Amino acid sequence: METFFSFLEKRVDDSSSLLCVGLDPHLPDLKEPTAASALHFCLTLVKQTARYAAAFKPNAAFFEIFGAEGWVALKQVIEAIHEESNRLGSMIPVILDAKRGDIASTAEAYANSAFEKLGAHSITLNPYLGKDSIDPFIQNSEKGVFLLCKTSNKGSGDLQDVMVDGGRWTVDGESRSMPVYEYVARLAQSWNTQNNIGLVVGATHPEALARVRAAAPDLWFLSPGIGAQGGELESALKAGLRKDGKGILLPVSRGISRAADPAKAAAEFRDEIINIKRNLNQR
Repeated sequence: METFFSFLEKRVDDSSSLLCVGLDPHLPDLKEPTAASALHFCLTLVKQTARYAAAFKPNAAFFEIFGAEGWVALKQVIEAIHEESNRLGSMIPVILDAKRGDIASTAEAYANSAFEKLGAHSITLNPYLGKDSIDPFIQNSEKGVFLLCKTSNKGSGDLQDVMVDGGRWTVDGESRSMPVYEYVARLAQSWNTQNNIGLVVGATHPEALARVRAAAPDLWFLSPGIGAQGGELESALKAGLRKDGKGILLPVSRGISRAADPAKAAAEFRDEIINIKRNLNQR
């Protein structure tokens, strides 16, 4: 059975990459503060970096700021990624960074919007409302979700580090308390019956990243924070890689889009990841 993560792993193999290219058309980076300029900005990045991308991650907020025209531009960006996939003969997954979170018919509407109307393959979700809030997004195994677990921002610990009763989970044979983010990771591991649930775990928190990997050894991570937020690539890979050398996507946005040569920057990030993985395997 094909699943979102089986598609992703095929792309990782095809591109020899764990790089996720972020498509964040910040207003200061645009020639004009318009949806058309945001579209041009993203289309240029897609064409320059597709060869090196394991996935693309457009951030919905930077399109929604332009209203209806921005939504049209977002759809066109996703369509362009599909076209590049066809040109390369390898499907490049699109992860819509929208951080949705609601219940019942509202969640169904969000899922329909992301997958059917926009054409995204996956979406980031806030799991705070519980399993029924993500169910509409995971009915089709070919569509995936990344649940917010331990986010990259400095204030993440306000809620995500709060210690809770571990409940039915035991560690080293004993029931113990654990931070909320670890509890979320263990829930996600148990919910992942169709191989289409992953976690957002910031590269800015390598100790938490390692703890989440221990709690969810099979899941894929989306680990933002490399570069502009201060995350360190080697530490993230050491903490987050699965035993098979996969399992972590590393989004980079400004480090590529603001480079003098985005294609070269993407290639260098891809190659640096490969070299670090090789060195880690030799230790």
